Amino acid sequence: MKTLFFLLILILNLSATERIVSLSPSITEILFALDAGEEVVATSSYSLYPKAAKKLPIIGGYTNPNIEKIISYSPSLVVGQSFNITTLEKLKSFGIQTLRLKLKTIQDIQDSISLLGKSIHKVQRAKEVNTNITNTLHSITKTKKPHSVMIVYGLKEDLRGGIYIAGNDIFFDDIIRLSGNTNSYTNSATSQPVLSYENVIALNPEQIIILHSHATEPNVDVTKALKSWYSLPTEASTNKRISIVDEDYLHIPSQRVALTIKRLSQEMREKQ
Repeated sequence: MKTLFFLLILILNLSATERIVSLSPSITEILFALDAGEEVVATSSYSLYPKAAKKLPIIGGYTNPNIEKIISYSPSLVVGQSFNITTLEKLKSFGIQTLRLKLKTIQDIQDSISLLGKSIHKVQRAKEVNTNITNTLHSITKTKKPHSVMIVYGLKEDLRGGIYIAGNDIFFDDIIRLSGNTNSYTNSATSQPVLSYENVIALNPEQIIILHSHATEPNVDVTKALKSWYSLPTEASTNKRISIVDEDYLHIPSQRVALTIKRLSQEMREKQ
């Protein structure tokens, strides 16, 4: 009888709905992609996709979540990224189950989707999501003329401040290489270096792709910003290979990296 009782408790626990708190937009997107959206009780700011995520309570920014708010939602699982380690350790001390994901490279993203799927009993769905990413990788057409590419975060009219770019060991670098090209930034010390415009000139990229979001940078004069970039003496400027890509998924290391792979590989093939 006692054995039957414990088995019943185990079954109830396994079938109970999770109460998940996501600490970043990327994780929120992955949870919804794994068909676990109804189990997410709160998330970080800027979790804008899918639309249902916008209705979720906010526990703070993804770099400074509010511990008290997180605990108030009685989570069965809190999922964060590598930069959330301090928050996750604090939550562990309260007896809350946590999971830390690494979402830098494409392989990291796929590994994390598998790990999260296993943790919330969505293994099959995780396999399906990862298969879509793998199929996208296999469909990439390499550029006919390999060249050096610089991917820039954000569009600015004045280039005298810091210019944030994609370095090594990050999914943008993966996409550049998988497209048959090279990253103009070859130093492996950091994945998101900050350059001066003199540094950009010294690196002399043959193509510059600027990731712009009208939603977060609505007041940028695009014409003026492009003029600033074309004023720099680079091969990209000479060859008129400076372009702006405005898509809401570009910066998000989630299952939508499949869309980013398609969009950026296409951008590298154009105007050859």
